[in-house]
Amino acid sequence: MGESKKTGDKLGFWSIVFLAINSIIGSGIFLTPGSVVSQAGSKAILVYFIAALIAAVFAVSFAAAAKYVTKSGASYAYSKAAFGDNVGFYMGVLRYFSASVAWGVMAVGVIKSTISIFGGDPNNIVSVTVGFIVLMLLITIINLFGQKVVKYVMNLATIGKLAALILIIVAGVVLLITTGASHNLNAVDQMTQNGQKIVPTLTTTGFVMAIVSAFYAFTGFESVASGSGDMDRPEKNLPKAIPLAILIIAAIYMGVIAVAMMLDPRALMTTKQVVAIAAIFKNEILRDVILVGALISMLGINIASSFNAPRILEAMAKENQMSKALTKRTKNNFPIRTFFISVGLAILIPMAFQYDMTNLITLSAMVRFLGFIVVPLAVIKFYRGTNREKVLSAPKNVWTDVVMPILSIILVIFLLIEYNWKVQFGVVVNGQVVGINWYAIMIMIFGFIVLPLLMFWLSRAERKNGK
Repeated sequence: MGESKKTGDKLGFWSIVFLAINSIIGSGIFLTPGSVVSQAGSKAILVYFIAALIAAVFAVSFAAAAKYVTKSGASYAYSKAAFGDNVGFYMGVLRYFSASVAWGVMAVGVIKSTISIFGGDPNNIVSVTVGFIVLMLLITIINLFGQKVVKYVMNLATIGKLAALILIIVAGVVLLITTGASHNLNAVDQMTQNGQKIVPTLTTTGFVMAIVSAFYAFTGFESVASGSGDMDRPEKNLPKAIPLAILIIAAIYMGVIAVAMMLDPRALMTTKQVVAIAAIFKNEILRDVILVGALISMLGINIASSFNAPRILEAMAKENQMSKALTKRTKNNFPIRTFFISVGLAILIPMAFQYDMTNLITLSAMVRFLGFIVVPLAVIKFYRGTNREKVLSAPKNVWTDVVMPILSIILVIFLLIEYNWKVQFGVVVNGQVVGINWYAIMIMIFGFIVLPLLMFWLSRAERKNGK
């Protein structure tokens, strides 16, 4: 009877689905539509659908890994168990860097949205920098108060983001019915501004860039499996629940995009507002309500990022791969040292990209791609029993443990080959690359090479003693 109660306390299938939905829906759908539509035009809805399918394929590999390894750390724990300490260490540092990038992206989104709501210029570097610092101070204070306050803000964010998305779809449909205003989706490709077409001729590379931008709106699934130890039959439920959650989210996203493109695609593509989706509505009250909803959502995701990122570094310290000093916590159970290191990175990265949201969003998605190669490889090793560390004895499935991981790797390689690296690391003026973006190059070198080497050197004593 005691065992039955214990099982009943765990998250069931639908609870896992709702957890995944809450983890994924964040700032992406509010920040990416304008960029995606201006890149893909009438194919934007298809782009979001493909991005959802890719995310679902990747998610299956993470879910499969979770049935073998239930330690905290997700991709760090999986890669360490499959390939040993060194690969695990590198993936841990990279995942930490990725989390810091994501935090920085969402922090910039909050600041620029706030400035827009109050009628300021969201592209003013001084205003954004001041707001950025104020936001980080606010997040620090919230964390210092402990997890109760963090949970309260997170619950408020969930209500805000769902209300804003539902409002966009409902208000959009009502306007389409009552006004009869509807644009032919194919006409989006022919729209011009200052005598030039807004949407460029679509190439394979351009299509891939649009998919990567849209893919950002689906990230977050990779962290859902971290709590698999508190789930009922994760080996069966996770591989089904996470892809289902992604497809539900895809339906919501495509509904939002469809409404936006039919109401006012020009405003969506040309607006200077950070929350581009709000620009499709002429009613100022309605627009401000959506902006506030998006702002609450992004603030909540910022709090979540400030909670998760420091704990990745802390998890490495607990595994004797970083200094034990990083496990120090305050009386309120706050990992103060790893938090302030994370704040530093979250501030540095957006500054390096001069707060350019398109580049930051793309970078945030791209940094994750290495994990989308390593984790599928780890799952294959678990299936074959060639892992370096002992893992749980879990039911093996050739479909989720071999076929889907191989498909994940093929998809990542294709996206990386077709990716427009010149735009990512170039200075773009009027759609043309006119120079080299040394800020972007340096931050990538820092994240992929310098930071791992620095942490590897600083933690040499701990890793030696931990063996």
